[in-house]
Amino acid sequence: MTNTILIIEDEKRIAEWISIYLERAGFTAENAYDGKMGLQLARTLNPDLILLDLMLPQLNGMEICRILRQDSDVPIIMLTAKGRKEDKINGLDCGADDYITKPFDPDELVVRVKTVLRRSKGHVQKILSCGILSLDETTQKVLLDGQTIKLSKAQFDILSVFMRYPNVVLTRNQLIEQAFDNNFESFDRAIDTHIRRLRKIIHIHNFAPIQTIYGAGYKLVC
Repeated sequence: MTNTILIIEDEKRIAEWISIYLERAGFTAENAYDGKMGLQLARTLNPDLILLDLMLPQLNGMEICRILRQDSDVPIIMLTAKGRKEDKINGLDCGADDYITKPFDPDELVVRVKTVLRRSKGHVQKILSCGILSLDETTQKVLLDGQTIKLSKAQFDILSVFMRYPNVVLTRNQLIEQAFDNNFESFDRAIDTHIRRLRKIIHIHNFAPIQTIYGAGYKLVC
């Protein structure tokens, strides 16, 4: 069955341009040109994925995302001209699955759509737990001892892999493959930097679940 992608984008030229590339890739594309129409179509069409512009008339992308996340786990990729780190964090924190900054390459967009769809269909369990740590793959929220913590996209993806494979030794290559679909911009040792920063955030008191297995990789002990 063909996946339906809902594009909520007020610039018709961009929306139609995206539609062409998605349809060439085998998707069905539907367009909405303002936030109110987009939210209505999101609920009536039941799309497989939503491409959501941040700045929209009537209802902005953040509001739409928050409303949908109250009762839906539909994958959402935000499209926006706002490229600041804070904007990306806010977008992911409100429940988006990915964040693409304009201008973007249409072929890359198609790949990102396929990646998010593959991940969403492969994740049967949405809330993962390890001791005082819990991770919601739908809303991308992480709680540590009952408190929400902020993680970068890379840190969240790595932690998600750890929590899907608790007590399993994972090599650097396995972490890169699972977290980034091998789309990693640097050499494999860069994963060590992400994990070191992740540890600083989640290792508190006597809770230190990420262990280094020398000569092998890493393991999340639960």
